[in-house]
Amino acid sequence: MEVLKVSSNSNPNKVAGAIAGELSKNECVELQAIGAGAVNQSVKAVAIARRFLDEKQKDLYMVPCFEDVTIDGETRTAISIKVCTRDQEGVEAEMEGEEQPEDESGFAE
Repeated sequence: MEVLKVSSNSNPNKVAGAIAGELSKNECVELQAIGAGAVNQSVKAVAIARRFLDEKQKDLYMVPCFEDVTIDGETRTAISIKVCTRDQEGVEAEMEGEEQPEDESGFAE
């Protein structure tokens, strides 16, 4: 699985393009981020990549976890986000029968 390292200075549109490109070849890609800013850029990139893949009838899901990485001999804790695709038909079938939120924001009260 390809590992994309994301920093707080990463352009989320470019990361999204890399995610979409990798997911056109493989089922999953891993993002690795250290720090709140890098995690923020990673999540924005996943949201943008989801739009790219919507045209191909694909949806994304992500699984975050902690991971220890060594940088210059120092161990740091990173957030690893595995991003994978699934067909939209499966997502729509899962959502059938689920109770939908009542307000327009999409959030349950």
